[in-house]
Amino acid sequence: MWRPLRLALEQWRRAPATAPAAESPIARVAINMRPTDAPWGGGNQWARQMTRYLAEGGYRVSFDLRERVDAIVMIDPRVGGLVTFGPDEIREYKLSHAATVCLHRVNECDARKATSFMDDLLESANTVADFTVFVSAWLRDYHAARWFDATRPHAVILNGADPTAFHPRGGDVFTGATPFRLVTHHWSDNWMKGFDVYQAVDELVANGRLPGTELWVVGRWPREIRWKVARTIGPAPGAELASLLRRCHAYLTASRFDPGPMHPIEGVQCGLPLIYHRDGGGIVELGLRYGVGFRDDVRTAIVETRGRYAELRARVLADSPSGDQMCVDYGRIIRRLLAAGAAERAQGASP
Repeated sequence: MWRPLRLALEQWRRAPATAPAAESPIARVAINMRPTDAPWGGGNQWARQMTRYLAEGGYRVSFDLRERVDAIVMIDPRVGGLVTFGPDEIREYKLSHAATVCLHRVNECDARKATSFMDDLLESANTVADFTVFVSAWLRDYHAARWFDATRPHAVILNGADPTAFHPRGGDVFTGATPFRLVTHHWSDNWMKGFDVYQAVDELVANGRLPGTELWVVGRWPREIRWKVARTIGPAPGAELASLLRRCHAYLTASRFDPGPMHPIEGVQCGLPLIYHRDGGGIVELGLRYGVGFRDDVRTAIVETRGRYAELRARVLADSPSGDQMCVDYGRIIRRLLAAGAAERAQGASP
């Protein structure tokens, strides 16, 4: 009985991100990033979850503007790779389809990787948007201090990971019988992701200043780093990654000025308390709920998290982030925008 159910669930997880389109869809939605099953960043995870949610809810989802669409979701203005069209194409499309509405999901900024082009690019791209969603209050305030007019229609929706993969069931619970396992994972090898701190923790474990502790590093890291005792694992896709996270006890992120990254959310959804940098940007909004912060003394934060493990894990399990809730929140906004677009079409058709 259970084996067929398990196989069916596994097949569903591995199915392409696009679901069969409804014959008579409620509406047609174009997302400007094509999802992939390969390990990728948070934008791809968002696209996979929303594609499935919308398709199962009776919407037709596409990743281009070749056919008529009622709504457009822009999650990255940089065309190329998985990003199939950008603000220029959206602007041109809306010239001949005035009732088509555009939602802009903003999840980037220059502070994240010490760049100097992203803020300007987002400001320019946002001119085609009818509604803007920021992935954290920190990111909204950051852009409001630079270019975004906060009186325009917008919302803050925190990210959530796919709950079919990232969940706490079957996770290892720290009792003191095993080393206290810290884990972090990143698809980017940019130093702003916190690799200076991870390297320092590796040194603390190696020289005995964090006895009974292990550090697991998953994904990619700067080539110049020579780890001493950290366990290193290459990039892993969703279910495999979640299984690794559940074998650990606390999630460590030292990423700075990160708008609303998925990596700590995946850890929290797997039941792990969070050890976070106080300059983490949107991460701090998670950390205040689920963990212990640090700035100059990561060792003390690790020791405190170990001592408060049962309390912090209980807090995590009581109210974790949710990919399901994230999709519902975006779905509500899309429905409101579609209703406004339909009203505009009706008004335009009036004599």
